[in-house]
Order: sequence, then C-alpha cells, then structure tokens
Amino acid sequence: MSNIVNNLVEDYIRTTLKEKDGLLRELEEYANEHNVPIVHKEVSELLKVLLKIQKPKRILEVGCAIGYSSILFASVLDKDVEIITVERNEKMIEKAKENIKLAGFEKNITILEGDAEEILKEVEGPFDMIFLDAAKGQYKLFYDMVIDKLRVDGLLISDNILYKGMVAHDDFVIRRKKTIVKRMRNYLDYICNCDYLSTSLIPIGDGVALSYKNNKRGDVNA
Repeated sequence: MSNIVNNLVEDYIRTTLKEKDGLLRELEEYANEHNVPIVHKEVSELLKVLLKIQKPKRILEVGCAIGYSSILFASVLDKDVEIITVERNEKMIEKAKENIKLAGFEKNITILEGDAEEILKEVEGPFDMIFLDAAKGQYKLFYDMVIDKLRVDGLLISDNILYKGMVAHDDFVIRRKKTIVKRMRNYLDYICNCDYLSTSLIPIGDGVALSYKNNKRGDVNA
C-alpha cells in the first residue's frame, strides 16, 4: 500500500482497472517478485490516457529500471515515438535491454547508461513529454537540467512525489528520509508556483505531479 489514500479505496481502484496482459503483465509480476520499483497500476492507466491525449513523438524518461514505463509508452503509441531513457544500475540496464528486445521496441527506445546528472547535460531536446522517476531527492536537480528541453505545450510528469505519504505530513516521515522529504517538498513548491508551468498534484499510486509547460523559462510574459 502507498499510504496516499484509504486502503479500501486503493484496493477498489486496483481491482476495478483492467489487468495488463502479455509482456507488461509479466514485467509487473517480475517487479513484484524482485522488489523492483515500477509505476503503480493506477498510475500506468493514467499515463495511458495522457499519452493518447498528448500523442508525444519524443519522450525523455529519467529512471528506466527494467524498462516497464518505456515499453508501456511505446505500446500505447504503437511505435510512433522515440524514447530516450536514462539508467545507471547495470543489472537494471541488462534486464531492460532484454525486455525491450522482447517487446520489439529496440528502434524506439534508447537507453543511456550512467548517472543522470552527467548524461542529461548531453541530451538534446526538444521533447514532447518528460517522465521523472529516478532518485527522489534529486528531482529539482534533474528538473533544472531538462525543463528547457521540454517544448512549450509539453508535459512533465513527476512520479512518487508524495513518497509513501511522508511529503504530505511529518507524522509519516521516517527520520533517515528527512532530507529526501525536504527536497521533494521544495521541488513541489517550486513547480506549483512557477509562472511558466500549470501543475496538478494527484494522490494516486505514490503521488503524481502533472506539469503543463505554458511558456519558456525566463520569458517576460511567463
């Protein structure tokens, strides 16, 4: 459970939503068995709807893990997309490459291997959508590196922004997580209040922030 909403509500939502099939279903089972972090079921369905509305042609993902989200994106968009995803964990990279090959998306998904804070400097935009799903304490750092690579009218999606409820209230905070929680709160305060974004915080999964880019950063009318 995520500690974001009432457990009964969460259970209802997850049991009501349609189950995945094929490779995505297998990846969900693998992630559950091996404790690999992938997007929650209800978040994946939200992403599918957003993808169908936005129809992005170019996506940047920060945090690939076993390739679940990238494969989901390419599946929904029927291969009509270029996805660049960043991952530093060698075991995850190996598994992601295997899964991407199985899915038949090798031409659509490119994994950049290494630390995001180094790789993102070299990634060239523009992107229609950016998906942040990496180290939670580094979201603002990653944001500053990628937001100018997101086109105006593009969508920034930040996952796990409520961090098991700890970001929402100090009663949930584990002492060793205080720094991450503080940084995430600062990040959310920024994206919710900067003039060139329109942001909504959604309490599903482990919390999702949707940010629509209205203008370029630094524009006089932003």
